[in-house]
Amino acid sequence: MFELTDELRARLRDLRLSARSAAGGNGLGMHASRSRGAGLEFAQYRGYEPGDEPRRIDWKLYARSDRYFVREAERDSPLTIWIVIDASASMAQADQARADYSKLDAAKLLAACTIELALRQGDRFGLIGLSSQALRFVADAAGPRQRDRCLLELAALNSGGLLPDAKKLRPLWERILPGSLVLLLSDCFDDDLVELATRLAAARREVLSIQLISAEERDFPFRSGHRFRDPETGAELRIDARLAREGFIKRFEAARAELAKRFAAAGVLHVEHVLDRALDEPLQKLFGSSQTMVERR
Repeated sequence: MFELTDELRARLRDLRLSARSAAGGNGLGMHASRSRGAGLEFAQYRGYEPGDEPRRIDWKLYARSDRYFVREAERDSPLTIWIVIDASASMAQADQARADYSKLDAAKLLAACTIELALRQGDRFGLIGLSSQALRFVADAAGPRQRDRCLLELAALNSGGLLPDAKKLRPLWERILPGSLVLLLSDCFDDDLVELATRLAAARREVLSIQLISAEERDFPFRSGHRFRDPETGAELRIDARLAREGFIKRFEAARAELAKRFAAAGVLHVEHVLDRALDEPLQKLFGSSQTMVERR
């Protein structure tokens, strides 16, 4: 199970899940909705229709116009957030300084934090694990029991193999409805996953991305001959790390910059998280009060 420390919970206190576009669900929550009905904030009048509740008729306006009008209001509607976790083999990467803490571990903790934020706001949340075997789903719902279901699924999620192929990903489009908020937790090394995120954004899902990077990938601290092995394909590369360091760092920085540019063009809000940094940093960037959410085009 995933225990969030009191210190981490305190740092999450001022964060608020929000979407750049208005939410469209039903029920009461903390998000403005485009749906109309009985609510708190007045939106507009419309003509009375059979079946409308008499208490919603504006009788003062009737006295002036001799016509029946119904008051409509903006509903405060819960957000639905889907947390999508890359569980391919590369997510098992950890740093030598902290070999018991992998990218997948960080993704699980970030997911647990996001679940706590959604629970606090009364929002609906669901979980999707992407592994080579199949998609692992926890259908979206709200409340403490839903949190417990998601945490159990997180505990059972292991990294390995490649990402699911397009056929296995098909149910994802049926579960994540337009207007949903999608948080992608991945190292973003697989171009198919990046393409999936941009397609979701183009299909009216609001996509946020946290790219998980090890400190050794950022710094490349190796100084002697090393053998590097691709955990997903098994391909191996033997190099003199000292001579390769400068070129690797430049290429890795260029690849990250290109990814950020590609996501920005697609309308995906993207941040990085390096494993040796505070866990809440990417969440502060996405959901903190200083984050200005640009209106969706």
